[in-house]
Amino acid sequence: MARKPRFVLPGVPQHIIQRGNNRNPCFFSEADCQKYLDVLHEAADKNEVAIHAYVLMTNHVHLLATPNLPHSIAVMMQDIGRKYVRYINKGYSRTGTLWEGRYKASLVDSEAYLFTCMRYIELNPVRAGMVSHPGEYFWSSYSCNAAGKTNPLIQAHPLYDLCGSSPTQRCRAYRELFLSDLDSAQIHQIREAVCKELVLGRDSFKDKVKDMTQRQVRSGQPGRPRIEDEAGIYYIF
Repeated sequence: MARKPRFVLPGVPQHIIQRGNNRNPCFFSEADCQKYLDVLHEAADKNEVAIHAYVLMTNHVHLLATPNLPHSIAVMMQDIGRKYVRYINKGYSRTGTLWEGRYKASLVDSEAYLFTCMRYIELNPVRAGMVSHPGEYFWSSYSCNAAGKTNPLIQAHPLYDLCGSSPTQRCRAYRELFLSDLDSAQIHQIREAVCKELVLGRDSFKDKVKDMTQRQVRSGQPGRPRIEDEAGIYYIF
């Protein structure tokens, strides 16, 4: 069966998820997490991709990224795959695949869903029961976006820059977004979009993307679709 073509719209953010094969771990130590971030930073710079948010879980990765070129994200993920998998296989004397097939991605309507998606990503460790607050988890972008900690990997989205006239104001406004939890409908929308590789956004945004790409942008299944959840084995290093 031919692979479904990806949505490719330079300048539009994408929510990306990549899982370990059979939900097995893809990070075994803190050194592995740091290596992945180093490889991601290099690949993002090389391929003109702006990373706005991320979280590294034990058996999967979430990214929110905006490509500058049509194939920026695809080539970035290929670069990461080659370098990081080679590092893991060599370091742990293993062979074979590390990831569960190719990554999944959904286009994100930035004006309506950018911050919702960022919260979803950075709240992963809280939903997994690993920490009680996203600021307690080291391997995410929360400390940069919410506390202003220097992180060379992160490039602020233009909408983030509009949250305040100074870094302090922007961080405060971002932290305030986390005072309320995402509701179940928002979580469902985000999971459906990325797992089915559709579009996360308002109807007007979906219609615009459909006209531009001639692709299905909504789920065509009747009733509530069956969606992969984020269940799995999680560890605190």
